[in-house]
Amino acid sequence: MKLVANFVEKPWGRHDLPDWAAVPANLKDPIGELWFTPPDGAHLPLLVKYLFTSERLSVQVHPDDVQARARGLASGKSECWYIIDAQPGATLGIGVRRPLDPQQLRDAALDGSIEREMIWHPVAPGDFFFIPAGTVHAVGAGIMLVEIQQNVDVTYRLYDYGRPRELHLADGTAVSRALPYDMAQAVRASQGGAVERILARCPIFTVLRATDADGLRARLGQQPVWIIPLAGFATADGDSAGVGECLYLDSPASLCLSADAMVLAAVEGAL
Repeated sequence: MKLVANFVEKPWGRHDLPDWAAVPANLKDPIGELWFTPPDGAHLPLLVKYLFTSERLSVQVHPDDVQARARGLASGKSECWYIIDAQPGATLGIGVRRPLDPQQLRDAALDGSIEREMIWHPVAPGDFFFIPAGTVHAVGAGIMLVEIQQNVDVTYRLYDYGRPRELHLADGTAVSRALPYDMAQAVRASQGGAVERILARCPIFTVLRATDADGLRARLGQQPVWIIPLAGFATADGDSAGVGECLYLDSPASLCLSADAMVLAAVEGAL
């Protein structure tokens, strides 16, 4: 099944989107997000979207499943980012330089020193970061990325650079694990390595990068899979998707990839 593209206007979005981003003509404001939903509007457990940023997004955090359910939510929100494009000097804020307890984190958010406490990682196309729930994070300006996340709308904003938006300091500091980021959860393009690889594996989801359909089908078995082309085309059951599109398959059995294809594949749970 080919998922439906939904473009979302955001003040921090961009007008200079790639040619593959077919923005509807009625949208005139900057586009910040492109996310994918089933044609019938059904709820899927994972959400795939693109982000396009011209400004830093807020410093924020998401609860884990236990914390979210204690607050009446269906689940928490772990996510991951694959960098498609990055302007010179672009960074992601992930983790903090030293462990902060909830009061220290609150104080840093209130006086703005959280900007200095954050670790701002320079990024390049092909970089990948897994962001477990509880990680203090912020997407920087000048970035285009693919995000794969648990499909729940829960974000606690800790700091927003003085912009007049609501903060969620009580919940945000309560669910944060304000620690340095574990770089073992990242894959840096500059380090090289195999194109075909598992990028993230946790109890919630597994994300792979692949170019070979046979190997991908063998690895995934019969479970449902999201396919996000980074280059070339993917086809299955009569549907085709290229860059900027997304397939959701009940099983990868019929998946084919073009000779020049490279895709992200995401499944629930740990392979």
